[in-house]
Amino acid sequence: MIKHLSATSLIVLIITGCSSSKTGLSQKVDTTLNASAKQYEYLSTKVEPGKYPKTWHDASATLETSDSGWWCSGFYPGTLLYLDESVTAPALKSEALAFLADLKREQFNTTTHDLGFMMYCSFGNAERLNPSKEYEDVLMNSAKSLATRYNPVAKCIKSWDSAPFNHASADEMPVIIDNMMNLELLFWASKFSGDPTYKDIAINHANTTMKNHFRPDYSSFHEVIYNIHTGEVTNKITIQGAADGSSWARGQAWGLYGYVVMYRETKEAKYLEQATHIADYILNNKTMPKDLIPYWDYSVAGIPDALRDSSAAAITASALIELSGYVEGGIGKKYLADAETILNTLSGPEYFAARQTNGGFLLKHGVGNIPSKSEIDVPLSYGDYYFVEALMRYKEKNKQD
Repeated sequence: MIKHLSATSLIVLIITGCSSSKTGLSQKVDTTLNASAKQYEYLSTKVEPGKYPKTWHDASATLETSDSGWWCSGFYPGTLLYLDESVTAPALKSEALAFLADLKREQFNTTTHDLGFMMYCSFGNAERLNPSKEYEDVLMNSAKSLATRYNPVAKCIKSWDSAPFNHASADEMPVIIDNMMNLELLFWASKFSGDPTYKDIAINHANTTMKNHFRPDYSSFHEVIYNIHTGEVTNKITIQGAADGSSWARGQAWGLYGYVVMYRETKEAKYLEQATHIADYILNNKTMPKDLIPYWDYSVAGIPDALRDSSAAAITASALIELSGYVEGGIGKKYLADAETILNTLSGPEYFAARQTNGGFLLKHGVGNIPSKSEIDVPLSYGDYYFVEALMRYKEKNKQD
């Protein structure tokens, strides 16, 4: 029947179809955000300040928590703040503030590169929503602590300090792709203080990572080891991927998100180019399923029976929504459409947990660290955080469009 329609009718039909699809997802986003708030109200009954939710083990019906020093500690209060912002949930905001009061001690922690995750995803959102001197002081102290890990010879920020993960000698330092996610805190610090030191560290780190972490096809090594005296690369390996030469899915997502941030903060074309290359590697990968929820490693053996990673998908969706606004024409529209595919899938029953199941977490089927036999096919606090962020970004983009 369609072949008998006029060209004008076809265009109207296509536009109407796209509009209906977008409207349907917008409604789904609202429903999912409301359901997420109710689910986190349930999760909040299981934890208290000082015990941050990490994951849930369904087989043993066990909630795993951490103290404030764990790299994921900022995601729970950050997600609570996002949910209150999106659906107005005063109880969740009160819960977030109680956890922030405990978490603030980490502003002086110089033993971790994860202060962006810990402090910017939590206090960064708190400061954005309700600027205060207390939040600004916490964020500045956190940026100062992170900056102590910068090596001016290698021009990058050291990741781990000790075994079993660093695989480095006393004259070496490990740097993981995850570290790209901690640079946003440094940009905030320079904008707030007027001191370019923090921004310069972030730019140097991003440039060094762009030079040494990525292969010609824009897949990424997980870990690169540098000589602290010469800056020379001494090894390129993996900790969480399937093999040293493989492409760990969440690592690709960290890289994509990180270079989108770099473009936002500097407007330098090379970072936008890097982000689009990484996005294209992810989206066009021969192992990527049609629903765009990646296997935990793009090169892992056993596909299609290998585990998927919902956390990598959530991070990718959030980054793609922002990236779509920086790229004109059909490519930008494709990035947004791909983010829509991811959000549709993650919002469905295969991945989005029914109320008061999954230990109170939102997303099922996250993969933490298979080589270390840790957090395998479970919910993950950071998967929830970036999923809610992606939903909110999509909702905001629809308002703008």
